[in-house]
Amino acid sequence: MLSRRKIAEQLETAAADSSMLLERPISQWRLTIRRFRGRKSGMIGLTIVSLLILMAVFAPLLAPFPPNEVLIGKVDVGPREKPCVHLLGCDKSQPQHILGTDGNVRDEFSRIIFGARVSLTLGLFTVTIALLVGSTLGAVAGYAGGWFDNIIMRIMDVVLGFPSLLLAIAIVAVLGPGLQNALIAIAIVSIPAYARVMRAQVLAIKETDFVAASIALGSSARQILIRRVVPNALTPLVVLATLGVATAILEAAGLSFLGLGAQPPTAEWGSMLASERNNVFTSPHLVFFPGIAIMITVLGFNLMGDGLRDALDPALNK
Repeated sequence: MLSRRKIAEQLETAAADSSMLLERPISQWRLTIRRFRGRKSGMIGLTIVSLLILMAVFAPLLAPFPPNEVLIGKVDVGPREKPCVHLLGCDKSQPQHILGTDGNVRDEFSRIIFGARVSLTLGLFTVTIALLVGSTLGAVAGYAGGWFDNIIMRIMDVVLGFPSLLLAIAIVAVLGPGLQNALIAIAIVSIPAYARVMRAQVLAIKETDFVAASIALGSSARQILIRRVVPNALTPLVVLATLGVATAILEAAGLSFLGLGAQPPTAEWGSMLASERNNVFTSPHLVFFPGIAIMITVLGFNLMGDGLRDALDPALNK
């Protein structure tokens, strides 16, 4: 006969097993969020991106001056004044400009803050367009196969054969300089990456048993692609899109630096660098601060993308 202690242990184990069966299973998204919160680099990136978004949204409240306002005659300040913060020992008789003024006597701090609006908007819109177009082409090509797949993939290979920035410069040269044309150019050169990733996922997923079962039940190719294949292929695209925002912001800054992106007087970090590049030794703060803004933004999105990749990768979460 079993002792009372063993009987109690068995009853306790059975109760624990029954309670586990009654618990609701954790959804995949909740599990992913839990894993992401355990990645320090991902949380640092999310914090940086969140602060940048808040800065862009509340730019009119944070900026002491309008970004394009010339301060000549309004405050006693000249062009390319050095940063002045009263709390850090700057003479209180001088007007306070946290990051100084640029060559046109505009407040550099205000232009940096409003520049976050331009860069983040351009990065998010570019990635959204490239993601929608690229994933659609990749999904249809991967599921249809045959001549359509070959044509789409050969076009993507041709686009990938050119350096992305050089191809973007060529497209903007044809369309004309401007922020909108820069957005279109960067979106075009980004499409192949999303198309190839989606196609690879679709090729793997369409051979699974649940897709074969849907075919046997009489579902159309369109229904299978939209309801079964694409939702299961989005995981790597989420990571790629997050990293793609950083790349788009960097390429937009490069186009603006060359005079092909944002045009004066728009407050955009790349154009701010270009306008003051000849004064790097006399007024280094006018080159340093926009460069730091670009670096922090790219770093934030890259860290967040790495955290998402680790959280969504099953091999790293066993």
